[in-house]
Amino acid sequence: MTEESRAEKFLELFNKGKEFTEELLRENQRLRYRLAAMETEGMGHEEITRLRDQLQQLSEENRLIQERFREVEEENKDFAHRYIEVEEQNNNLANLYVASYQLHSTLDFREVVQIVQEIVINLIGAESFAILLLDENTNELKTIASEGEDVMPGIDQISVALGHGLLGEVAKTGESFFVNPDMPDEPVTIEKPLAAVPLKIKDHVIGLIAIYRLLQQKESFSAVDYELFSLLAAHAATAIFSSKLYSQSERKLNTIQSFLDLLTTN
Repeated sequence: MTEESRAEKFLELFNKGKEFTEELLRENQRLRYRLAAMETEGMGHEEITRLRDQLQQLSEENRLIQERFREVEEENKDFAHRYIEVEEQNNNLANLYVASYQLHSTLDFREVVQIVQEIVINLIGAESFAILLLDENTNELKTIASEGEDVMPGIDQISVALGHGLLGEVAKTGESFFVNPDMPDEPVTIEKPLAAVPLKIKDHVIGLIAIYRLLQQKESFSAVDYELFSLLAAHAATAIFSSKLYSQSERKLNTIQSFLDLLTTN
C-alpha cells in the first residue's frame, strides 16, 4: 500500500467516524426527548426503564466511538507529519542526485568547486561557509572557496595546521562536528563553526566544509541534513579530488607538449 493510499484510507475512516458519531448524537437526543415525553404521558415503569437502559448503552457507545475517533485523529496527524518528512527527504535526495550528477559531469576544478558551493547553499541552506582543502606538502587546511565573508570576515583566508584546533582535529580524525543543539546561542567563530564536515574518500580526508551561518528561513539542522552532509561530503570529495588531479595532469601534459613542440621546431 502506497503512502498516498494510506492517507486516503485514514481520511475515509476519519470521515466515517465523524458521520457515525453525529448520527449517535442525534439518536441520543431523540431518545431523550421521547423518554421525557413518555414520562410526561405516564408511560409504564418497565418501558421507561428499558428506554433508559437503551439510552445509557447508546451513550456508552458514543463515548467509546469518540475516544476511538480522537485516537484516529491523532494517528492521522502523526501520519501526515511523517508523510511530509518523507516527502521532504525524497525531494532532498532527488536534488542531491541531480547535484551529484552535475558534480561528476565535469573535470574542471573551478566548475566543481562552484557546484559544491551551490549545493551547500540550496540543499543545506547555508548563508556563510568555507570550503577548505588539505595541502599534503605542508599539512595545512586552506580556503579554496567561501560564501558570506561579510557575515564571518576572514573565512576566505583560513589557514589551519592539521590536528590544530577544531577544524584541524576534524580533518585529522575524519569525524564531523556539529554545534550542540542544546546551546544554540553559543558564539560562532572561524575556529568553531556551526558544522565542520570532512571531505573524505574512504578514510582519506582531503579537506572539509565549515558552515558558519544558515539562511534566515532555516533555524537549525534537520535530521535530513545530517544524511545530506554525509552524501555530499563523499560526492564532493571525489569530484574535487578527481578534477584537481585532472587539472594537474593537464598542466603537465601541456608543458610536455610545449617542450616537444620546441624540440620538433628546432
